[in-house]
Amino acid sequence: MPSQSKMKLLFATLLLSSLLLSSSFLETAMAYEESCKIFSYCYMLSKYTYFLKLSVMCVLMVAYCSSKCSDRCSAAGVKDRCLKYCGICCSECKCVPSGTYGNKHECPCYRDKLNKKGKPKCP
Repeated sequence: MPSQSKMKLLFATLLLSSLLLSSSFLETAMAYEESCKIFSYCYMLSKYTYFLKLSVMCVLMVAYCSSKCSDRCSAAGVKDRCLKYCGICCSECKCVPSGTYGNKHECPCYRDKLNKKGKPKCP
């Protein structure tokens, strides 16, 4: 019978593998999904419980942001760029304004993010 620590490592490895495989199906989630994976690796070996909670939260956030950004960018002229920056903003702010344009008062963090040139970062 495998020890409990080996089982945790096996479970964490399987969970990470499923995260990596599922990422190929989440085309709109590429930018912020990468940050979740990198952050997860840091805790994988030393903090199994924290890693598992982080991975579940990451998957849920990717699904949430992917759905919200698909709606937000549905009328965008340059859809790939819109999805990229919407995803980055969603992962940092944990919200996306409703509709395809405007309504940024619903999410002040999203509204207040600026790029290097001082222009709004989030679509």
